[in-house]
Amino acid sequence: AAGKDLYAEKTMTWSIPEAEKCLAAARKSDRVIQIGLQHQSGGPFADAKEWMSDGIVGKVTQVDSWMSRNTPHGQGQWVRRPAADCTAQNVNWPSFLNGRPDKGFDAYKFMNWRLYWMFSGGNNTENMIHQIAWIMALLDLAPPSAAYMSGGVFSEKDGREVPDTIAVTLDFPNDLVVTWQSTFSNRRYGLGQRILGSDGTIEYIAGATDMVSGESEEKVQYYPETVNRPDGAVLTGKSPTPSHMANWIDCIRTRKTPNSPVELGYRSALAAHMANLSYRQKRRITLEEAKAFRPEF
Repeated sequence: AAGKDLYAEKTMTWSIPEAEKCLAAARKSDRVIQIGLQHQSGGPFADAKEWMSDGIVGKVTQVDSWMSRNTPHGQGQWVRRPAADCTAQNVNWPSFLNGRPDKGFDAYKFMNWRLYWMFSGGNNTENMIHQIAWIMALLDLAPPSAAYMSGGVFSEKDGREVPDTIAVTLDFPNDLVVTWQSTFSNRRYGLGQRILGSDGTIEYIAGATDMVSGESEEKVQYYPETVNRPDGAVLTGKSPTPSHMANWIDCIRTRKTPNSPVELGYRSALAAHMANLSYRQKRRITLEEAKAFRPEF
């Protein structure tokens, strides 16, 4: 309404109906909108995109991805102790609720909103969203045709609602299955994704991120399938990683499309929300069913 260009954090919305509204509004606007899916501005993405464009990967029918973390015993993932001044007098509680039922001010839920379905999509909208958006942008994918998710609260027995152990399978209409697995009780394999093609594999692996510097060890490589590319060579990506925020600022000046536009925010949000709907309904859910669902607080 204010006519400003916009930077919006991931996941773009809390629900699919909100995502539909955001997409419709963006299509009517000439504003530059960047979604906080910063991996699309990364060097590994640029290298992987080049390899896909070169045709050395072949037909991709499966993508495997994962993200694992751990914390010391007794220190739950995402849990924050409310500060002494986190009180009803200092917090705009009605604004935070944004139309949700008011059951009285709750400092713990205010600080730890990620743990509750009323405010959060859990690990899918906090972490899976980054990797799924990367995969969808790399392979130019529409929203998944169906999703199935299993898992539960297996390690973080602290009253949270969102699961800490997850296995997601996303079916796409172009003969493709994408999986994502995650746990909060083991960090051995960090974060990564493998694009499995008939002519080669793209493997992106990232270590744990330093929460102070924001740096992490990451590498993207290509491995040829020698049965189809006997003379193919292993390739290692070397492209630098520019600033995602700088890309947005540059697009404000040039009016170009940013690296993570609303369309990508919409498609990746649908994937994450579909997985959550599957988990909460304990069944496989299709795109049509997910779009028809109207969430309740």
